[in-house]
Amino acid sequence: MGNENITIADVAAALGVSKTTVSRAISGKGRIGDATRQRVLAYIEEHNYRPNVIAKGLAQSVTFNICVVMPDDYVLVDLPFFHEVIVGIQETASENGYDILLCVSRENETGHLRRILDNRKVDGVILLRTFLKDLHIELLQEKKIPFVTAGSTLYRNTTQVDNDHSSACAELTLLLLSRGFRRIALFGGAESFVVTQSRLLGYHEAFAQALIDEVPELIFMNLDREAADAAVETAISRQAECILCMDDMLCSQVLGKLRMLQVSVPEEMCVASYYNSSVLSHNVPDITSLSFNERELGKEACRLLLEQLAGADAPKKLLLSYQIVEGSSTCR
Repeated sequence: MGNENITIADVAAALGVSKTTVSRAISGKGRIGDATRQRVLAYIEEHNYRPNVIAKGLAQSVTFNICVVMPDDYVLVDLPFFHEVIVGIQETASENGYDILLCVSRENETGHLRRILDNRKVDGVILLRTFLKDLHIELLQEKKIPFVTAGSTLYRNTTQVDNDHSSACAELTLLLLSRGFRRIALFGGAESFVVTQSRLLGYHEAFAQALIDEVPELIFMNLDREAADAAVETAISRQAECILCMDDMLCSQVLGKLRMLQVSVPEEMCVASYYNSSVLSHNVPDITSLSFNERELGKEACRLLLEQLAGADAPKKLLLSYQIVEGSSTCR
């Protein structure tokens, strides 16, 4: 008998037992004699029987689905990051018999995720972006749904995995300071993102460790494309020696503006980035930056969620490693 058509009813009929007995033997739950259990398991092993996933889910009150919540306010240069993280999640989920359901959601809107949870479509959730005031985390905690954040959060009792942004940004900033840069302009994005706060902390820590005073008028935060262009001109007028960008999108914008102004890199302005990606990989000169393993981030987030679903107790925080990529964009 082939496994493509075999059902619990077929197994029950062949062994002369009830379908309930077969189901209990497969799930390991319920009262059933050991001899009967072994006979059922031997039969299904011999005939290569695999329980129907939907039926198995119903029997165990699980869906074998994981929800991945992705922000809808991403820009084109964010896609390589999200793609790699989601691929990592999918690889680990698939290895463990799970599928992923993608939820695209805004910072302060939880309607889509709430509908997914209310309809019991998933067993757990992975958040791909975290905020200082995070309504998605509050919803998941309220409903007691297992979840992991792929990014740090200040919310208590959360399981989170992140790149070690603070340490990485501090180390890169210290490298620039050790090369003699003192007027380092920092370009950052939205301060409501936890990752922005982590990178900013690393910047501050580097100056503190080096016992060097920061230049507050060279710190530009909450920049979009238009504001970044204006900030480049302001940084030049304030005699910045190096522009240090918090991410690849800002760095790409800065490089474009410098070319427009005919300011050469690194001869007239040095440039570095707290995040490297394919967006910057072909730039000339090559950019001094931080490199992270996004796919590993996704794999670890999924692994931690699966541990929760299997009954693991204490929330934990896992920080992943990084590398500094030294390019000629900071060579004086």
